Amino acid sequence: MNANVNGAAPVALALALTAGASPAQLPSVATVHIRDFKFDPTPVTVHAGDRVTFVNDDDEAHTVTASDKSFDSEGLDGAGMWQHVFAKAGTYRYFCELHPYMKAIVVVLPATGAER
Repeated sequence: MNANVNGAAPVALALALTAGASPAQLPSVATVHIRDFKFDPTPVTVHAGDRVTFVNDDDEAHTVTASDKSFDSEGLDGAGMWQHVFAKAGTYRYFCELHPYMKAIVVVLPATGAER
């Protein structure tokens, strides 16, 4: 399993990953499915500090790559999963490096509440 965490408890995530954690053990606020050579849903809206899970439901490999290269899942084979924590508010455009016509957006709103 590939995972990327920017600024949110990387040690806890590393321990969970090495312990064989499943996606259910690494909660995310949103899940984006890659199917039929599209990201679904797009756009997806989360808050700063939220984790988004990307799941490749296609038989072909895909990537989740920021247009500005600030994050990159590298190759995700069929049934592959990757998670990313969006630490800062903003609009994040991303695409599949293997199929550049596949494009999508994550909108990250400012963190809300004391738990964030």
